[in-house]
Amino acid sequence: MKIQVLHTGEVCVSPYLPFGGDVNLLKAAGLTTRWKDRLWLPVSCYLIETEHGRILFDTGWARSMSPKGKYDVPAQIKSLGSVPLFFVNQGKVGPGETIGDQLKAMGLAPSDIDYVLLSHLDCDHANGLSEVKGAKNFLCADAELKFAGKGGSNKIRYYSKWWKDIPLTTFDWNGTEGPVGRSYDVFGDGQVVMVNIPGHADGLCALKLTNSDGKFVLLFADGGYAVKSWKEQILPGISSDRDLQKKSLAWIREQSLDPNCVESLANHDPDVVPHTIEL
Repeated sequence: MKIQVLHTGEVCVSPYLPFGGDVNLLKAAGLTTRWKDRLWLPVSCYLIETEHGRILFDTGWARSMSPKGKYDVPAQIKSLGSVPLFFVNQGKVGPGETIGDQLKAMGLAPSDIDYVLLSHLDCDHANGLSEVKGAKNFLCADAELKFAGKGGSNKIRYYSKWWKDIPLTTFDWNGTEGPVGRSYDVFGDGQVVMVNIPGHADGLCALKLTNSDGKFVLLFADGGYAVKSWKEQILPGISSDRDLQKKSLAWIREQSLDPNCVESLANHDPDVVPHTIEL
């Protein structure tokens, strides 16, 4: 199994969003944060080669966020679907940085991707679905799609246009792995397992990739934003359920300290650079 860690641009957020802990929504969203205090973090996705084919975990930003490869406020507001979401998640994706660009540079087309797996449907994970529209299969937890359709602040947080023209297939849990005993074994052999780690979002999933020797890589998406998140148990500021968020982060720590864990990666860790993992 080969896992390529890719960066598809950057996201600009309040420091309270990734590392704020139990703060109020206004603070986590950055509405009380000065621009100069915001953080630019990488937006990761992962290209995985397995015996079952090529898998893409998350999609990063679409080119529509930065049509000319630079920071573009009007374009971002249109791509994100609202001004309020723009204030929470500004972004930029440079020339050659979208997942579509990077696949092309590798000599691959979207149709060469057998499965696109989505950790959850937040903008910096699902906005780039249009870049890989021709992939063979798109999978998302049914719990996440239902959560995205709830009212309140979720009407701003999620923009269904990102997946409107995508043949998205939802899945229910078929296993009991993880902090709340909900997981989905994609191929039924224990190699590629979506593990529900709720708290940041109801349907948020980590991806656990395990080889025949029991060694594994954990891609924990937004269950935490960096290694220090699980080491120091620092919760992300955006939450759907604080208690479940704490439970999920404790499980991430447990998995990350397991001797069989080769690497444990967050989607937005500023200390992680693009690299390849052989598992």
